[in-house]
Amino acid sequence: MRLRMWMAMAVVGLSLLAPGAMAQNAPLRVLASRGMQAVIEDLQAQAEREAGRKTAIQYSSSTDLKARIAAGEGFDVAIVTTDLMDELIKNGLVAAGTRVDVARAGIGVGIRAGAPKPDIKTSDAMKQTLLKAKAVTYAQDGASRAGVERMFDRMGIQAEMAKKLMLEQGSPKATGLVADGKAEIVLTLQSEILPVRGIELVGPLPAEHQNYIAFSAGAAAKAADAAAAKKFVQFFGKADVAPVLKAKGMEAVGKAAAAGH
Repeated sequence: MRLRMWMAMAVVGLSLLAPGAMAQNAPLRVLASRGMQAVIEDLQAQAEREAGRKTAIQYSSSTDLKARIAAGEGFDVAIVTTDLMDELIKNGLVAAGTRVDVARAGIGVGIRAGAPKPDIKTSDAMKQTLLKAKAVTYAQDGASRAGVERMFDRMGIQAEMAKKLMLEQGSPKATGLVADGKAEIVLTLQSEILPVRGIELVGPLPAEHQNYIAFSAGAAAKAADAAAAKKFVQFFGKADVAPVLKAKGMEAVGKAAAAGH
């Protein structure tokens, strides 16, 4: 009788502990902008070791992530554009003290691998390259869209470009059009061009038309494991992250940039 009683108590105890144990063992939920994807994938294992937790990472545009978070989607870590990070902190969704400014990326020009490289060194050369192209693409919901369209406006070629644009949701679809030969040029963040098979980076936009998108990381105010989430975020501010950022077409900012000098 006593044995049965002890067994029953043990079962009850385990059932009470189970939710906490599951929370501690569950992977950190990370929502990340595609502009940071190549960097995160390269450093994911190191960041997980730093945090002591595995991660489940979902990539999308910051525009889409903003809508998903607003709709109530839970997360432990966000790695998004600095503008969105400002909003998340303002709205109490990310703990302000955990914020780490990680990197910035400029807009680049991508073409199909092996295709002749167009001249994009000057504003006039870039303009002629765009006018000669039969089809140009970029992400309709991408953070770089405003910068691209501002360039068209400054060049006075909005009407001409409207006839040849192939807008897509997300940079993977846009770069895919170029890899498949359906579009000649993709205009998106350099960090979204370099990792893609089948296309290659010609180079950045001319300086007078360049637009940089910056990214920050932060731990959710309601992270299931706040300590682990904070450690994961802090890893991306370390100096040894800077070389990876550079290799992926990005520049370190914040503490990582300062430590790298």
